[in-house]
Amino acid sequence: MEKIKNLADLRKMKDNLQNKIDLREKSDSPEAIVQIKVGMATSGIASGAKEVMNYMIEELDKRNIKGLVLQVGDMGYCYAEPTIEVTRPGESPVVFGYVDIAKANEIIEKYIKNGELLDGILPANYESIK
Repeated sequence: MEKIKNLADLRKMKDNLQNKIDLREKSDSPEAIVQIKVGMATSGIASGAKEVMNYMIEELDKRNIKGLVLQVGDMGYCYAEPTIEVTRPGESPVVFGYVDIAKANEIIEKYIKNGELLDGILPANYESIK
């Protein structure tokens, strides 16, 4: 986190955070952008899901990728935590397991940007997370 040296720095930080919150909460058509749901049940948090979620939010913003990153509960894949569900516009959701920062980077670069399937996809055992 950057150091705040004056009121202008604080306002800049507030504006950046507000933009991220607005995108997450006020998106008019979330189905038109990438949606990432991070499993944040107890087992997910203990396995590092919070760090993965923060990384995804920051990296999508840095790379100018419009997307919603949402916190959800247990996805039923406790053995493969941290887990994330990624839905590209117009496609079915894909769930990735054992997601760490390196895997999250690979998911952004290969799957989200280019639609390239990766190792670590878990078989679907549900329709979709609501």
